Amino acid sequence: MEADDHPWWERGVIYQIYPRSFQDSDGDGVGDLAGIERRLDHVASLGVDAIWLSPIFPSPMKDFGYDVADYIGIEPVFGDLAIFDRLCAAIHARGLKLILDFVPNHSSDQHAWFRESRRSRDDPKRDWYIWRDPATDGGPPNNWISDFGGSAWEWDAPTGQYYLHAFLKEQPDLNWRNPALRAAMMDVMRFWFDRGVDGFRIDVLWHIVKDAGFRNNPINPAWTPRSTERDRVLQRYSTDQPEAHAISAEMRALADTYGDRVLIGEIFLPNDRHARWFGTIERPQVHLPFNFQLIENGWNARGLHRMIADYLASLPAHGWPNWVIGSHDAPRIAARIGEAQARVAAMLLLSLRGTPTFYQGDELAIGDVPIPTDRVRDPQDLRQPGLGIGRDRSRTPMPWDSSTHAGFSTVEPWLPLNPDWPTRNVAMQESDPQSMLHLVRTLLALRRAEPALSVGALKLLEAEGDVLAYEREHRGRRLLVALNLGSRPAILPVPTGTTIAGILASTRQVRGIGDMLAPDEGLILSLKDIV
Repeated sequence: MEADDHPWWERGVIYQIYPRSFQDSDGDGVGDLAGIERRLDHVASLGVDAIWLSPIFPSPMKDFGYDVADYIGIEPVFGDLAIFDRLCAAIHARGLKLILDFVPNHSSDQHAWFRESRRSRDDPKRDWYIWRDPATDGGPPNNWISDFGGSAWEWDAPTGQYYLHAFLKEQPDLNWRNPALRAAMMDVMRFWFDRGVDGFRIDVLWHIVKDAGFRNNPINPAWTPRSTERDRVLQRYSTDQPEAHAISAEMRALADTYGDRVLIGEIFLPNDRHARWFGTIERPQVHLPFNFQLIENGWNARGLHRMIADYLASLPAHGWPNWVIGSHDAPRIAARIGEAQARVAAMLLLSLRGTPTFYQGDELAIGDVPIPTDRVRDPQDLRQPGLGIGRDRSRTPMPWDSSTHAGFSTVEPWLPLNPDWPTRNVAMQESDPQSMLHLVRTLLALRRAEPALSVGALKLLEAEGDVLAYEREHRGRRLLVALNLGSRPAILPVPTGTTIAGILASTRQVRGIGDMLAPDEGLILSLKDIV
């Protein structure tokens, strides 16, 4: 197949925007949709193919948009439906796709559905949420633990039952076993598809159905006090239930009626269970079950080699891989491994077989952003302090220039800027041809020009020491990607029977062809056969 024969979501690159932190247009210190529209030329100039927006629906913001109070509206902090429509048109006018964050596992407790459900046990919407009687001792129905700590059950005195919440108590879980709720949520997807969106990233999809018997989760024998409270138990019965796959397949069937759309499922599971979310050829599920293993694994060549091999081997024949190195939930890649290796990581992400997702600000190699105690906003961090799990450090505002508040806002932003924002910002990196921003653009342009990098076959190569290497090939065009994950020079592993024809990209300054990799260097090279 030629690259153009693949759907856009296979050959393309997704760019995640956290709307609160991209661009403020109205001077309240919080990013918004009009601000995103203002900065679209920056996104388009990178060479990505789609924009994924974290939630923009009406919300009390207890979990910053992941507590949805109305699935078919726009949070006033971000704008309104007219501004959304204008943004959607502006994105499409630049040849980009728009992906929305869909949050189907839970709503806000301020959603009209839950307020009705809470009125009485006899309310028609009571069963749209998960209510249960107390255990025999009067306590919660079982031992399930919220991902944010504490029991996953909240007592409701007026109706004498507990309701389930996998996250905050302000985020009651929806009951997807109820046909009316299921139909209502499918109508939500239709509403946005009809409005022109090109797909959904589906939040915590593997949570969406719970064990029918609400059995206790097994105790985790490996838990330590340095782990999150959630990990006291193994989530055997509260997540990844067999019935969830039928819902995933129903979502896919709906998306397919709209043509060239994509569904991306947020799923944290081992490879064998993760792969099931592709479904079958006859009954497909999500196009891309999100793969977070570049975030979850240590940064060493041998470990990454094994992980890449195992992940690719786990995919069904009809499955398409995908890769992520940063998100609104994870520590920034430059904070984890330093700027020099963040450049190598960008080359890795954009040269592996599969669909990459790039997180806003990683094109600048934003590193660690200390969040003073009095500026912490993340409810997960506030509920479990001292564990280093705060997500605010990844959600800080984009620094656009060296003006006051980095061009993000005219007032103090809702979260602190990266401390080096006067020099690490878009405008400064625009003027530096050796910057991370220019490297990312170079890599994205090369990926677009070389089908071998987007849709070509991948063959992992044996390499020594800290080097991770693989060959990409498409219709006889062979490329070598060699990444030095260490701080010492290393031998360049050239496949037997080939020689280097040219250097297409380097994470360091352009240089001549040799037989060594410099410290912290990644190279993409063209190969030719030795005659």
